[in-house]
Amino acid sequence: MFEGSPEIVIQGVTEAGQTFRPSDWAERLCGMMSIFGEDSRLSYSPYLKPIMSVGTRCVVVDIRLEELDPAAFRFLLSFARDNELKLRPGRKDKRPEDIAGEPAAAPAAG
Repeated sequence: MFEGSPEIVIQGVTEAGQTFRPSDWAERLCGMMSIFGEDSRLSYSPYLKPIMSVGTRCVVVDIRLEELDPAAFRFLLSFARDNELKLRPGRKDKRPEDIAGEPAAAPAAG
């Protein structure tokens, strides 16, 4: 679909240019795959995140979800299609929140 991008972004705007409602749709959609951690706090799936992009609510779908949970992936794309929401490729680089949890790279030998 969006070759070269590790993610798909479902935008909260319809093909007709209307803002999608309700205003918390992205959080609701991501909440379907959230879990309670050991700290008893709700955490979004690493494969599905609500974001704001240029003032528009969006949901970022990690393309790896297609292999891990094909039914969930199909549901998300069907949700976008049924509601006539725009789709676009996501970032090619890792998001800052994804990098924050990774160990620092070892310094180069020199």
